[in-house]
Amino acid sequence: MTEPQPFWEVPHAGFRDVLETKATGTFLVAREVVPRMLSAGSGQVVTISMSEQTMVRRGFVPYGPSGAAVEALARVMAADLADTPVTANILLPGGATATAMVPDEMPDERRANLLDPAIMGPPIVWLASPAASGVHDERIVARDFDDWLQAREQQDG
Repeated sequence: MTEPQPFWEVPHAGFRDVLETKATGTFLVAREVVPRMLSAGSGQVVTISMSEQTMVRRGFVPYGPSGAAVEALARVMAADLADTPVTANILLPGGATATAMVPDEMPDERRANLLDPAIMGPPIVWLASPAASGVHDERIVARDFDDWLQAREQQDG
């Protein structure tokens, strides 16, 4: 997954494994926990996504398409949960993050621009808090979270 390759060179099993892990895994977890949230009368589903550019990035099959499937699933879940006490939102970092998927040979100047994965912490904690009550079917970029939250607070006035 660290080396881009044309889709026709991706082994069928590798494509299936990534799709199963990301898309099917997201579905199975949500399918298991959402009924419990509905029974409890509240809950928050936060789906982690990626930039749209990454979803369609050349040479990144199956990673990008599996991310697109996860995001589409998240939007369907939000629609299905619209009239329930359970909210569903999407959270993405807002850029490449410093993870184990970053190739060791990445130039230092590019590596310096990677986001710290901890950037996801404040928005996900907020989304799981009572302060996020009523926030539903939003696509929130963690890098821009402070600005997003400020604009939301001004709008709610």
